[in-house]
Amino acid sequence: MEINGIEVAPNLEYSQMSLSSGIMCALQKKGFTQATPVQAGAIPYFMEWRDVIAKAPTGTGKTYSFGIPMVEHADADSDEIQGLILAPTRELAMQIQQEVRDLCTFLPGIRTICLYGGQPIDRQILQLKKHPQIVVATPGRLMDHMKRRTVRLNNVQTVVLDEADRMLDMGFIRDVKKILDSIPHRKNLGLFSATTSREVMDISWMYQREPVEIEVKPVKENRPDISQFRIKADQNGKVDAFLQILEKEQTDRVIAFCNTKNTTDRLCGLLKQKGISAEAIHGDLNQKVRERVLSSFRDGKLRVLVATDVAARGLDIDDVDTVVNYDIPEEAEYYIHRIGRTGRAKRQGVAYSLISSVSEEIRMDEIIRLTGAQITPNLEQKL
Repeated sequence: MEINGIEVAPNLEYSQMSLSSGIMCALQKKGFTQATPVQAGAIPYFMEWRDVIAKAPTGTGKTYSFGIPMVEHADADSDEIQGLILAPTRELAMQIQQEVRDLCTFLPGIRTICLYGGQPIDRQILQLKKHPQIVVATPGRLMDHMKRRTVRLNNVQTVVLDEADRMLDMGFIRDVKKILDSIPHRKNLGLFSATTSREVMDISWMYQREPVEIEVKPVKENRPDISQFRIKADQNGKVDAFLQILEKEQTDRVIAFCNTKNTTDRLCGLLKQKGISAEAIHGDLNQKVRERVLSSFRDGKLRVLVATDVAARGLDIDDVDTVVNYDIPEEAEYYIHRIGRTGRAKRQGVAYSLISSVSEEIRMDEIIRLTGAQITPNLEQKL
């Protein structure tokens, strides 16, 4: 790990961080004792109200890097919003809120809320009347509340942009600037992402003051333990190859990624015909259905979640054992985020990519070249 360009040993236990007993109890309940490198780097500076810009691979514990200090700084006796976390998607926002809630298990006076599009705004207004101290939100829905004057950010002290690169790439930069401009007494700002884009650096230059720059490189000890394979199959044989993976590899919890909504629904239907518990998630589903599907998958009621790339970011489910690229993604970045859904929390994961055309083979070769992925070729003989 590097802090401001200087290599620093990241070994640090939570017990060395002078955290409150409530936070320590919450961490102990989860069985966590050792901070991840990005947590070891960011938490001490956040506790000192410093601005932080952190670049770390997917699955390295970034949420607790800012969540722990934000909860520690929150005043349970105050009715004002003190911490704000912005996320690019509703799925990620919901996941962040759940992790922050877990940190507050032994701090009952700290209240959180998640604001995102697709949920009735009146319900969120009622929740805001309970005076949460920490708000997790997507930029668009937060702007809606600001226009309605149903949320006040006057006393926000800490702001965090999670997956800042993705959020700004999605066109939220104007909303993000308006939100930051509306917070007059902000003490610190955190920018967390897997990559550092030009837009992220622009926000840093405009709104941060002498930020601490933390970079956790994807070296072996930080990189998820994911075995990667490619399987050649003709177009009609992809389903059979997928079924063989499910049958022979003894997979319990699988995410299969498709490039289009139609393929997602079709594959899900075919799996159900074979008696496999599966559901699909994509942008055409309403929020209530998406939440129900994700909840069922998290609770272990589904063996397979079939998804478009809407689910590639923001799903933080520790026990996904297998990812299948039913379609080869259009971009190398999508590949990284897809397979990053497995091999989390220091568990071993497996990723399979199904190739049925020359164009998919070319894309797979390009992904290998751009990412340096170690992919075992031609796995037909294993299946």
